[in-house]
Amino acid sequence: MSGARFSADWLQQREPFDTAARDEAARHLQLAARLHAMAPPAGTPWRVIDLGCGTGANQRWLAPRLGGPQQWLVVDHDAALLHGWPSSASGPGFEVASVCRQLDLARHLDTLPWHAAHLVTASALLDLVSADWLQRLVSHAVAARAAMLFTLNVDGHHEWDPADPLDSTVDRLFAQHQRRDKGFGPALGAAAVPALRRALQGSGYRVFSAASDWRIHSLESAHAGALQHALIDGIAHAACEQEPAALAALEAWRQRRHAQAASGRLRVGHVDLLALG
Repeated sequence: MSGARFSADWLQQREPFDTAARDEAARHLQLAARLHAMAPPAGTPWRVIDLGCGTGANQRWLAPRLGGPQQWLVVDHDAALLHGWPSSASGPGFEVASVCRQLDLARHLDTLPWHAAHLVTASALLDLVSADWLQRLVSHAVAARAAMLFTLNVDGHHEWDPADPLDSTVDRLFAQHQRRDKGFGPALGAAAVPALRRALQGSGYRVFSAASDWRIHSLESAHAGALQHALIDGIAHAACEQEPAALAALEAWRQRRHAQAASGRLRVGHVDLLALG
């Protein structure tokens, strides 16, 4: 998975917005009740595989909601992101033991201990992967009859306020750029969640989904303003890579967006998916 790398600074910048989005989705998914219903027997730890674990935001959010003793296998291709992982963590009502594994998920997905997992999870991963890789994932998880929770998957929607005449063009180019190969083959982008839903329902899983949108209003905090500026630059850069001939128009869009960001709003669409066998 050499094509997609995310800095620790970016992961830290987005984490508060991820948390708020996941909290909202969890309510609609009835996540607490559904996790409680499938919990291992008393005294048996949850066994969790976390794919593309980054610096641990997924575990920090999910472990308190799972509760009880937990054993996590956390997997990422980036040794720098894994470097700071603690071997254990605890809080009110839960205790986690973690094992880190540096692994290229594009090449070595098959080597994970699928048969041992109660739950397979990932955050902001599915839109990076190809249809073939997704089918491999489904085959392993279904064979183990593991539950799955995949959060913060892009759905392709952006809502800018105020609107700009070039928004639809920028969004189209950005969506095309998201379908480029990120190290797993041609990426699914916003098509990932529908593809996963079809595959899992075809394998007899019950599949639930809920919106987990980022809602970013620069007036609410300096963090929101900084994230909006970072997203403007990232989206504009991707659009320019996708259509270099439109560089001048896209740069003008970027400058207008930065000028509006101090009071502007942005909704970035995401979807969380929970699958139970």
